[in-house]
Amino acid sequence: MAPTLLIIFLLLSSSFASAFNSDHYSDALSKSILFFEGQRSGKLPANQRLNWRGDSALRDGSSANVDLVGGYYDAGDNMKFGLPMAFTTTMLAWSIIEFGGFMQSELGNAKDALRWGSDYLLKAATATPGTLYVQVGEANSDHQCWERPEDMDTSRGVYKVSAQNPGSDVASETAAALAAASIVFQDSDPSYSHTLLQTAMNVFKFADDYRGSYSDSLHNAVCPFYCSYSGYNDELLWGAAWIHRATQDARYMTYIESNGHLMGSEDDDFSFSWDDKRAGTKVLLAKGFLENRIEEFQSYKQHSDNYICSLIPGSQNFQAQYTPGGLLYKQEGSNLQYVTTSSFLLLTYAKYLDSNGGHASCGGATITSETLIVQAKKQIDYILGDNPIKMSYMVGFGDKFPTRLHHRGSSVPSVRNHPERISCDVGHQYFNSGSPNPNMLVGAIVGGPDRNDNYADDRSNYSQSEPATYINAPFVGAAAFFSAH
Repeated sequence: MAPTLLIIFLLLSSSFASAFNSDHYSDALSKSILFFEGQRSGKLPANQRLNWRGDSALRDGSSANVDLVGGYYDAGDNMKFGLPMAFTTTMLAWSIIEFGGFMQSELGNAKDALRWGSDYLLKAATATPGTLYVQVGEANSDHQCWERPEDMDTSRGVYKVSAQNPGSDVASETAAALAAASIVFQDSDPSYSHTLLQTAMNVFKFADDYRGSYSDSLHNAVCPFYCSYSGYNDELLWGAAWIHRATQDARYMTYIESNGHLMGSEDDDFSFSWDDKRAGTKVLLAKGFLENRIEEFQSYKQHSDNYICSLIPGSQNFQAQYTPGGLLYKQEGSNLQYVTTSSFLLLTYAKYLDSNGGHASCGGATITSETLIVQAKKQIDYILGDNPIKMSYMVGFGDKFPTRLHHRGSSVPSVRNHPERISCDVGHQYFNSGSPNPNMLVGAIVGGPDRNDNYADDRSNYSQSEPATYINAPFVGAAAFFSAH
């Protein structure tokens, strides 16, 4: 069976090898990072490159007498949701940690994108002792308006978790993000890195000491938008894993050993997202076994194999669904988020396997790192336009790409071209327009096609046409890898 699987994927490799070259992937990398400038909230820097954007939300946090200016709008609205923003930050950091060596001239831009997120999370974690601020904005009122962020006049309510109203999920993800970012800045800015790591450890302790889900504490504010459907145990283990990687502190290894079986280490889960961290945690901890022979982490290698095998057609543990055109298909809403996260894990695990001359075991079959790379390449190439309708799902990449994004800032005339205010209600004329968005959100990856490889370039079809930071963040790492391979 092993030779058969290898032949299948070598054939796949040859059929996809000519779709794009390293220059194409370098271009996709540059654009995937540039996208984050279009999502910036707060006072924009002098070197802002997407110049149709302007300053916005400069009083965020003032209703609670704290400074929460900055950070990212999560998707096509003007909300700052803490859980997906923290996950985005973690994945940007992980992309740089694993594949920053391939980013060349884009490494500085990638680190700028990361720091925009980590700076905000530092504010959210340190503004008030014993408190983590996890959201700015009222989602229902925000979603009723169609206005660019520079004009927004909807409520900028501030939401927090505390000992009395816990949020172990969002707090642990924030700890993971800060710890991962600390690794990135360890050499270039050691003082900042130290602050990030100390804050990560404090926030993790807060998350662990006061256990509970933010979906329970702040249900009406965060649900159904970013409910923590998987609970908080997966984030606690994820947070501990990242702090252990950043510190190599034996206390966190002890925590992982003592609590792993209660926090999903023995569960085989076949998705990785802003909500569910189990697959990512296993790959992260498998590194400890593969590269450092930490025996306590051997089971994470076995469960990582199970996750990887679930994605490989023809393997004994195959679980995934693919469209007729070959795209991983998890769900209707924003499906490409699962494509970019799984592609990132395939490439990262392939790197870890290579470091030790290892392989993944799928029942009786042996799966090589090359097989994982081929599978990831097929997914990334599909996103970039090697698909049945020959459409790139990254804005500005290739000749055919989405032009009617579900995105307020992109679809409403910019403050540069239309300095007069465009109100909440007036903005709906641009939402309802059949014209392409006037402002190109370069590098944005949209939700993607349906299960039959069809895509409607329709602003109202948000499940397909809305971009999100957590779609792009893992793509950054994947694009960097292929730009050098």
